Amino acid sequence: MALLPHPGFASEPVRRYLGINHISARQGTRTITITSHIRSTRSGPLGLIELRRPISINALTGPMLRELTDVLENWRTDPAVSMLVLRGEGVRGFCAGGDIKDFHEAVTNGGHSGFLDLLSLEFRLDQMIASYPKPVLTLVHGLCMGGGIGLASHAAIRIATPEAHYAMPEARIGYSPDVGATHLMARAPGHLGEYLVLTGDTFTGADAVELGFADMLVDGDRFEEVIEALPDFEAMSAPDIAAGLEVFFGSFAVSPLASAQPWIDAAFGAPTPEQILERLDAMAHPAARAAAARMRANCPTSLQCALLAVRAAREADHLPSALARELRVADYLMHRDDLAEGIRAQVIDKDRSPAWNPAELAQVDREAIAAVIADPQ
Repeated sequence: MALLPHPGFASEPVRRYLGINHISARQGTRTITITSHIRSTRSGPLGLIELRRPISINALTGPMLRELTDVLENWRTDPAVSMLVLRGEGVRGFCAGGDIKDFHEAVTNGGHSGFLDLLSLEFRLDQMIASYPKPVLTLVHGLCMGGGIGLASHAAIRIATPEAHYAMPEARIGYSPDVGATHLMARAPGHLGEYLVLTGDTFTGADAVELGFADMLVDGDRFEEVIEALPDFEAMSAPDIAAGLEVFFGSFAVSPLASAQPWIDAAFGAPTPEQILERLDAMAHPAARAAAARMRANCPTSLQCALLAVRAAREADHLPSALARELRVADYLMHRDDLAEGIRAQVIDKDRSPAWNPAELAQVDREAIAAVIADPQ
């Protein structure tokens, strides 16, 4: 959409070379603000936000989180904006989460405190989206992982394509689900939440609706139609907007997880990770054996953290408490060797052979983890 002054047409590398990091333009009722990786557009009553780092599947950085926070704060009281839309640029996905290499640099170079501050900022942004006074609509396509789920799945109106793929694979890198995902997983039917955080498996857009991570499915080629129709829903409540959009644009797909729930519930309702593995090992279902293998490949300390965090979140059923708990767990795990080792093995060297310490569930410090999970008050 050619609404920008001449520098806006320059590619990102050219803009960096020229020192152009921020561009604003106004045309008619439309205002566009672009930083290097965030585009915010006001079009009539709509505030449109686009993550613009497609080369990294819109992986989030500190400046992006701060810019998103500023945009939401500015539009909170702007009477000209009645509804917000958040989407991601590029065909590969909505958002791949936080920039994992930044995470690795922080935990290997003494940047724990600064990165914990960054996580705090991200969690506050997620809470802001969840409690925003105006309807926030998110459009998810392709990959949506980690921090992407924090942005997308706490919104008032959550749309996904049937082909979208969500994941919280933190246990694979020695970490634990955050961005309020333990709250979302705790609310999922049965024990599907435990299954997903312990295996790190991906799930589809149809699964996301089943789990409560999305409200409806819409084919990706109809996203622009959805946006064009939104002004017609101005002044309506978020549930009424969602109901109307589903009538006009909704599609259908079968959730693979829904059919697997009986055996998942039977295994993942066990009290501990070891007992879950025992139940999986005793099952004849091939998918159960595969799930056990994926669990055993993940970080033992992360498995214990994730399981307790989801179950604590289920008991509390309170997003702010879940976010505070996740931040405590993050602080605990950031000071352990497993996180740096997991990122090295899965993301940097990609040898897929992390050396976990401890390597066995029986050796995990359960008392320390339970203390971190427990409400300090």
